[in-house]
Amino acid sequence: MLKRVIIKLSGEAIGDDAFNTKSVSGYSDPIINDIVRQIIQVTKTGTQVSLVVGGGNYWRGRQANPEMDRVKADQMGMLATVMNALYLADAFRRQGKKAKVVTPIPIGNITTLYDKDSTLEWLSEGTVIINAAGLGHPMFSTDTITALRAAELEADCILFAKSIDGVYDADPKKNEDARKFRTLDYHSAITKNLQVADMTALQLAQEAGIASYVFSLNAPESITLACSYPKTHSLKGTYIHVSAKEDYYE
Repeated sequence: MLKRVIIKLSGEAIGDDAFNTKSVSGYSDPIINDIVRQIIQVTKTGTQVSLVVGGGNYWRGRQANPEMDRVKADQMGMLATVMNALYLADAFRRQGKKAKVVTPIPIGNITTLYDKDSTLEWLSEGTVIINAAGLGHPMFSTDTITALRAAELEADCILFAKSIDGVYDADPKKNEDARKFRTLDYHSAITKNLQVADMTALQLAQEAGIASYVFSLNAPESITLACSYPKTHSLKGTYIHVSAKEDYYE
C-alpha cells in the first residue's frame, strides 16, 4: 500500500446526478458512503489520505453567465468546494472516522487554516484531511491545489478519481478509435495536451517528482485498489511517470 496519497475527487462525482437520481441534500449518498468506506479501509492498513474536492456539482465558473467577472466566479467555486468538504467530513463522522476540513484562508470556526506541520501530524494520527477553497486565490483550479498539497506533504502518488477509466489519446466519448494509455510520462501528457489535469498541476507534480494515477471512480473498490498501486492489476487505469519513458498503450 502507498504510505501517503492525495486523492482528487470532482464535485460531479459526489453530486446528486451521479446515479441519475435526485436527493434532498443534492448529494449522491450511496457514492459518498462507498468512497468514505473505502478510504477508512485503506487508512486501517496505514495509508495516510488527504482529499481535494471540487465544486462542480454546485458551480462551474462562468458557465452560468459568460459575462460574469472571473474573480467572482472563482471565489464562488472556492465556496462550493468548502460546502462539499463539510458534507464529506460529516459522512466520515457518521462512519466513525475523524476528518478535518482545511482551507488556505480563514473561514471563521467552520474550517481549520492549513498548516503543513499540523496536517502531517493529523495524517500520522489517522485523520483524513479534506482540502477545500483551492489556493484561496482566483485563476487556479483544484488540480493545482492537488499537486501543490502533494508536493508540500511529500505524497507518494496523486490519485485522480475520474468518471473515465484512464488517459486516452482522444476523447473516447467522441472518438471510438481513441486509445487508452497504460503508462506515459508528464512530458507526453503536457506536450500532447491530453487533458489529464491543468498544465500548472502537471508541471508542478513533475518538478516535485510525484507520479500520478488516473482511474475510474466507478470501478468496484477503485480507491482501495488505487491506494495499493502498483501491486494491483485489476484496476486498469493510467500511470503517469515522472521520468521520461516510452508511452505504452493498453
